Amino acid sequence: TGTDATTDFVIFELVQAESEVRFSLGELLRGEPKIVVGTTDQVAAQLAVNLSRLADTQVGPIQINARTLFTDNNLRNNAIRNRILFTDEFELITFVPTEIAGLPESTAVGEPVSFEITGELTIKDVTNSETFAVTAVARTPSRLEGTAVTAITRSNYQLFVPDVTAATNVDEEVQLEINFVAVPTP
Repeated sequence: TGTDATTDFVIFELVQAESEVRFSLGELLRGEPKIVVGTTDQVAAQLAVNLSRLADTQVGPIQINARTLFTDNNLRNNAIRNRILFTDEFELITFVPTEIAGLPESTAVGEPVSFEITGELTIKDVTNSETFAVTAVARTPSRLEGTAVTAITRSNYQLFVPDVTAATNVDEEVQLEINFVAVPTP
């Protein structure tokens, strides 16, 4: 009998109540500079962490419910859902990792690690390769915390802002950030 290589993996799952996805971009609102921030805690993902060989860690698809993204303005929220993301038709934004680069072989509890995750980001029905810079730490052997950030170009995803007089000069670059907490699956 051989040793099962999967025994070193622990499956972690994002904790929605402690995780958040955020987008931010600049605009001129009635002539005044403003940073628009939208957030949701409706994010799901699993990670297979190899405790004896951290570099073998795998990250499953990350799904974000676009219908639950909210900013500080209901008119903007409606425009995002109905005229930019078309969330009735495209409920989920998905990131499917294809490569993890820069993970060390091992780390200690409480020691942050920085690495990159490249994958296929799908918004509406448009998919592009994107790379997130990730910083993560095992606070305890059963609690991972971290942040993943990237910048995307709106036009690459056909994210066109409706022509309204109040909001102008909307940035083409959008910052995406995932703040996450993950714990072992029961």
